[in-house]
Amino acid sequence: MLRLLNPFWMLSATTGTEGTGNESEPGDTVKEALSFTSSLWEKVTDPAMWWGLADTALRIVLIVLLVQIAIRVFYKVIDRALLKQKQHSGENKFRVKPRRFVTIGKLLKNMVVIVLNFMMLMLIISELGYDLAPLIAGAGVIGLAIGFGAQSLVKDVITGFFIVFEDQFAVGDVVQIATFKGTVEVIGLRTTRLRNWNGEVYAIPNGTITNVTNFSLADAKAVIDIPMSADRSLDEANHLVARSLEKVRSENQKVLADPKILGIQAMTTGEYTLRIAVSCSPNAQAEVESMIRGEVKRAMERSDALKQALAEEAERNAQLEEESKPLVLTEPKSEGPGKPESEKTDAEKKPNTEDKPHSAQ
Repeated sequence: MLRLLNPFWMLSATTGTEGTGNESEPGDTVKEALSFTSSLWEKVTDPAMWWGLADTALRIVLIVLLVQIAIRVFYKVIDRALLKQKQHSGENKFRVKPRRFVTIGKLLKNMVVIVLNFMMLMLIISELGYDLAPLIAGAGVIGLAIGFGAQSLVKDVITGFFIVFEDQFAVGDVVQIATFKGTVEVIGLRTTRLRNWNGEVYAIPNGTITNVTNFSLADAKAVIDIPMSADRSLDEANHLVARSLEKVRSENQKVLADPKILGIQAMTTGEYTLRIAVSCSPNAQAEVESMIRGEVKRAMERSDALKQALAEEAERNAQLEEESKPLVLTEPKSEGPGKPESEKTDAEKKPNTEDKPHSAQ
């Protein structure tokens, strides 16, 4: 069919049958041109050719329409399957994020589009009159060579597909892969990209991912250790911490339950440590721990300030009481022999016999 529409082929066919003489006469050239024009006109005005072209074009249009309809049908099937899976996942104790299903849905839809469009291209080439057997055989050989030469690449692609399909982690989750921990930014079929808290980006090949710790699947547990001075009694410390934790749940929606004081975690001669545990949303441990430490610190500061104020007030009251006492007047002490016996010193009590004359014998 393509040869019928190619005038150059017809011209070469007509000229190829001639001999290899020196030069054709002008009359022969005119005859050849007229023959070519007449044959071309016959082909153009041939109804069979136009019916063949119309049939081929109709088949191609029908193939394109059927492929587009098949893509829409597969889209509906994928959306319904994911919606059903999402409804069933609501009964699970692990909360599954909606974007996980969006990621899986996009991956499956892209695969459907690639496969169906490839099939459509092969069918269109077949309708145009080309033999697909050599093309498919060549594609198979090329695919086999690529498979042997890029085994790590194939491994990365297969592992990446199963990471997404099995819902191991999704974009936005906080995960730890080997020694790398961070937030998932991109999940590709070949690599996964993480970003840690200080901005460092890790590109990890999917084929090397063997163990994954996902911190975003279930509720987290925040554990806070509060050091207390040994001078503060245990009952006072428990009362202080419990009073500081009364409004934590109401002030932060990421706190899912009331904090609990688990008791003394460690103790030395100078201090002891109280441990607090609280359930919170995934990846909210750092925020909740910081908030609880701040509340306890403020409660301790208020308690210490109150104690200092009470001590200063007691000292002022004692000083005022001392100043308000009346003065007591005491009699001056007499000296010499007129003093009372009880107030005399030993020298005064001892009689002076040195100045007395000796008695005559």
